[in-house]
Parts: sequence; structure tokens; C-alpha cells
Amino acid sequence: MPRAAAALVAIACWIGLALNFVATHSAGHGVLATLWILARYFTILTNLLVAIVMTWVAIGGRPSARILGGLTLAILLVGIVYLILLKGLEKLGGAAATADFLLHDVTPLLMAGWWLLFAPRAKLRWSDAAWWCAYPLAYLAYALVRGGMDGRYPYHFIDVAALGWLQTALNAGGIALGFMLAGVALVWIDSWRPLGSSRGSR
Repeated sequence: MPRAAAALVAIACWIGLALNFVATHSAGHGVLATLWILARYFTILTNLLVAIVMTWVAIGGRPSARILGGLTLAILLVGIVYLILLKGLEKLGGAAATADFLLHDVTPLLMAGWWLLFAPRAKLRWSDAAWWCAYPLAYLAYALVRGGMDGRYPYHFIDVAALGWLQTALNAGGIALGFMLAGVALVWIDSWRPLGSSRGSR
């Protein structure tokens, strides 16, 4: 059952990513240009990581509890930030709309459900909440450097050209604080949740 459920999560990610690629490519971009455009977004990179790891789980892999917890937290950040800050800003149709729904709504819920039901339980430590911040912070640095080079920022709340460095830092700091608190909450939930495998490593 855990492997079949992991396959479902992976399939949702892969389909969403494929549809997003098709929608971007059909807008007149070449293959490499499409990949370069998509690599700008935290949503795409995080769904890709979830797709890879959950595909591995589906074929028998056993990633550590820390990796599974970090992925769950990151994909939940995708869904929450989208719901609060991004939903409705663009009108989408066809493949783009389906991809948007899968990558922002479906995969966060599926991954969270899988983690609650099947991830190794009582394996996380409080220090994991700090380690998990490395990924979004690395992404932020990447997005700001890339945006500074080509003038295109992936999200309006980190658009330095429009907001300035102070507001961008405040926005990023608020999201980082929320991510850290959510990580602490995830570790706390892991300490008492009744479901999940007792196998697995940190």
C-alpha cells in the first residue's frame, strides 16, 4: 500500500510537470528554453524533487525520515504560498490550468496524506526544522541572482526591481519564519501521530 500510494503521488507530479512543459513549449519556446523557464520556479523544482523521491519509494527505495519530512514541508509551502499570494493572479486554460491545479493543489495534499499515513514515524528531531530551511534559502539565493541577471523574478513578492531590497527581504523573512514554524509543527506531529511505518532511518 505505501508503494502504491507513493506511485500515485509521483504520477500526479509527473503529469503536472509534463502538462506544464507542454503549455510552456506551445507558447513558442524551444525545448531548452522551456526547461530554462520552468527551472525558474520553486513550484516546478519542488514537484520534480517529490516526483523523483516518490518514484524511488514506489520501486522499493527507502529515503530517510528527514528527507520525506523536508519534501512534505516544501510541497506544502508550494500549496500554501500559492493559495495566499498567487491564486487567481493569472487566468489559465487548457493544459496550463490542469498543470496549475495538479502542481499547486493536488500534489501538496497527496504528499501530506502519504506522509501522515506511511512515512516512518517518531524519527524526526527538532534540529530537522532548521536543516529543512536550507532548501528554500538556497532557492531564494538562486532566484535573486538569476533575477538580477535577466531582470525576471519568478514571484512578485521577491521582485527586487519592483519592491526594492528591504521589502523583498521582509517578504522572504516572513515566509522563512512561517516555514520554520511549520517545520517545528511537523516534527511535533511526527512525535505523536498514530499512523506511519515504524521502519526506516533518519
